[in-house]
Amino acid sequence: MANDTYQPVPHDAAFREHLLSNPAVKAEYDANITTYAILDEILSARREAGLTQAQVAERMGTKASAVARLESALVSGKHSPSIDTLRKYAAAVGKRLEVHLV
Repeated sequence: MANDTYQPVPHDAAFREHLLSNPAVKAEYDANITTYAILDEILSARREAGLTQAQVAERMGTKASAVARLESALVSGKHSPSIDTLRKYAAAVGKRLEVHLV
């Protein structure tokens, strides 16, 4: 037990490549990449605006717990937020919602 210290795993490009070399992990990642991109956009917009979930909620006319659920729903896949909800969120953080099909 001489060296039982915690050694964090680096989450760098090499680690990502290693994970994605597993076909099952790659398939799951590919299936959810759009969701992760949307979540990244939402969290980045809130961070850019310098707002807390409570402040976004106030601007949306809802509660902080609803904003927390919205942000976590994108990760969990348990609930897909409506376009109207995403539009309100975007306005609350000083952005506008655009949807593109490619």
